[in-house]
Amino acid sequence: MGRNRPVSGARTRKGFRLDIQGVRGFALVLVLACHAEVPGFAGGFVGLDVFYVLSGFLITGLILTELDRRGDVSIGRFYARRAKRLLPLAATVLAFVVVCSALLYSPLQSQKVSGDVLGAALYVVNWHFIAESVDYFAFHNELISPVQHYWSLSVEEQFYLLWPLTLGVGAGLARWRGWSMRRTIALLVVPLGVASLLYSVGFTPEHTRAAYFSSLTRMWELAMGGVLALALPTGLELPRRVSALLAGAGLATLVLTAVLFTGATPYPGWRALLPTVATVAIIVAGTAAAVSGPISLLSRAPMQYLGKISYAWYLWHWPMLVFAGALWTLSRFDLVLVTLASWGPAALTHHTIEERFRHSRSLGRRPKRALALGATCTLAAVFLAIGLQESNPPLPTASPELARGAMAIGPRNPHLQRVDALRPNPSDAAADKGALWDDGCVLLHDETESPPCVYGAENSPKTVVAFGDSHTLQWFAPLLKLARQRHWRLVGLVRAGCVVGDVQYEAACDLWRRNSMRRIVTEERPDMVVVSDSTGGRYQIVRNGQRLDRRRSEPFLIAGFARTLRRLKRNGARVVVIRDQPLAPFEPPDCVSQNLDQLSKCAFVGRRKRWHAYDFFGAKRVPGVKLIDPIGILCPRHRCPSVMGRVLVYRNTYHMSATFARTLTPWLGRQLPEP
Repeated sequence: MGRNRPVSGARTRKGFRLDIQGVRGFALVLVLACHAEVPGFAGGFVGLDVFYVLSGFLITGLILTELDRRGDVSIGRFYARRAKRLLPLAATVLAFVVVCSALLYSPLQSQKVSGDVLGAALYVVNWHFIAESVDYFAFHNELISPVQHYWSLSVEEQFYLLWPLTLGVGAGLARWRGWSMRRTIALLVVPLGVASLLYSVGFTPEHTRAAYFSSLTRMWELAMGGVLALALPTGLELPRRVSALLAGAGLATLVLTAVLFTGATPYPGWRALLPTVATVAIIVAGTAAAVSGPISLLSRAPMQYLGKISYAWYLWHWPMLVFAGALWTLSRFDLVLVTLASWGPAALTHHTIEERFRHSRSLGRRPKRALALGATCTLAAVFLAIGLQESNPPLPTASPELARGAMAIGPRNPHLQRVDALRPNPSDAAADKGALWDDGCVLLHDETESPPCVYGAENSPKTVVAFGDSHTLQWFAPLLKLARQRHWRLVGLVRAGCVVGDVQYEAACDLWRRNSMRRIVTEERPDMVVVSDSTGGRYQIVRNGQRLDRRRSEPFLIAGFARTLRRLKRNGARVVVIRDQPLAPFEPPDCVSQNLDQLSKCAFVGRRKRWHAYDFFGAKRVPGVKLIDPIGILCPRHRCPSVMGRVLVYRNTYHMSATFARTLTPWLGRQLPEP
C-alpha cells in the first residue's frame, strides 16, 4: 500500500503481507467448519466478518497507493482489476449451479434457483434473500439455495462500487481545500461507518434475518478495515511482545466467537464487533519488525495455501454441499467429506481460471479488455439463469370454474392422474395462505398482541374465534366463507409456531397465549372457539428449566391442551378442535410440477404418530369438546393425494393451500355445531 504500508517482519520482499494471507486462510477454515456442522463451530460464520475487514483494509490501501502516486483514482482501472480477479471464477461456479439444478431439481425448484442465480450474477442476491425472508441458518430446509453464499460477495461488490468513488471525492476535496488527504477522506468515511454500525445495532434484534444479509448492517465492517488503512502509522514497528499479545488475543477471540455464537445469535449487531476488532488487532500485530509466534503461525505454508485458495474454495464448497444433500441424506461426517472434496474443483479452477486471469499481462495492460471480460462473465451468468427458467415454462393456472378441489371428488369422480392446469399454480403455492395472512393478522417472531382482525358480519350477535398456530390459519379460509354465509362475527387469533396448550414453551409465545386467552374470556366472549394446532416435532416444552425432546413433551402437551380447552368451555363457548393432518414426506408443489402426467407419484400414506397426537388426546379429556378429524377427506383410503379437482392440496409439506381449504367449506359446515 505504498507509503501507507508499515514495515513488517511478516512481509515478503515485494511487500506482500503473509500474515494477512494467513488470517484469510484461518477465516476460511472457520466458515467451512460452520457449514460442515463440525461440532463446536456453529459460529464459524464470523469468518466472513474477517474477510470484510481484510477487504476494506487492502482495497483502501491500494487506492491510497494510487492516490499517492498519481493524485487521483482511475475508476476504470480499479474495476478492471476486480473484474479479472473475481468474475470469471464466480461465473464458472454459477454455470455449474445451473447445470446441476437442471439435472437434480424439479421444474419448480429450478425456477427458484434461476432467480437466485440471476441475483448472484448481478451481485444483488443479498437483497433478493431479504425479500424472500431467507433464513441463513436454516441449513436443513427442503430447498436451500445453492448460491446462498453469494450474499457475502454481493455485499463486497456493492462496497467496491461505492468505496473508490468516496475516496476519490475525499481526495478531490482535499486538493481543492488544501487539506490533508487522509484526514479529509477520514472525515467522509468515519461517519458512514459509524452510521452503519449504529443501524446494525438497532436493526439486528428486531429483524435478524434481514440484518444478516443487509449491506447497510455490514458496511461498517469493511469501513473499519478502510479506516485502519488510513490511520495505521507509516513505519510502525511494534515490539515483539506487543505483537504476540495482539495477535494471540485476536486469534483467541475469533475461536471463542466461533464456539460461543450459534444460528440463534442475533447477528451482526454489536456482537460483530468481537471478530472485527480481533481482525484489526491481528493486522496491527503484523506490523512488528520481529515476527511473533502467532504471526509466524499465520505465515506458515499451510495457512498461506488456504489463504491463497480461499476465494475458490469458498465459492465451490456450498453448492457441492447443497447438491450432495439433494442426492443423499448426509450425516455430519458426510458433510465434512463433501466439504473436503470440494477442494478438488476449487484447486483446479483456482489455477486454471482465477490465477490465469488475475495475472494476465494482456488484461493488465488493457483495462478495457478486463472490463469487457467481466461484462461477458456477468452476461453469461444472466443468460444461464434465464435459460434455466425458460427451460421449465410455468404450468397454466386453472380457472376458478374448473378448480373445484374437494367438491369434485366422489364415487363417480376419482382423483385425477394428470393435469394441464392447476390452482394455485405450484410456483405461487407458497404464498397461498389466505386473507388472515394477507391482512397481517398472523403474528411472527416476537409479536405478542394480536390485532383486532374481525371478519364476516362484524355486528352479528354470534361470535366465532379461530385460535391457534399456522394450522388454524389453513382452516380460516373455509371458516371465513361460513361466517359470511351464516352471518357470524369471525375473529382470528393466530400466531405461527405457537402452541395454544397451557405449557411453558417460549417466552413470546407464552405471553401471546395469555394475552389471547384474556381477550377471548373478557372481551370477545365468543359463542364458539375453533382450535387447531400443529402436532409435529417443533413443540418441545420447558419443564423445570430444562427443554424436553418432543416425545417426552407429549404428556405435558396433552395436559396443557386440555387445560386450555377447559378454560374456554368454562367461558360458555362451544369448543371445536380440528385435528392435525399428516405430514407429507416431500414438498407437494415440487413433486406435482415434476409429475404432471403421473400424479399418483405425489400421493403419500396418511400416517400420524400416536405420540404426536396431543390435540386428539387432550380433546378427549374434556367432555363436550367437538373433535373434527379431516383425514377422511384429505386421505381417502389412507392415501393423501397432492391434487384434488385441479386444485393443489398443499402449499408445503405441512399446510393446505387456502384455495383448497376453501373447497372444504361444505364439508366443514356439516361438521361444525351451530354456535
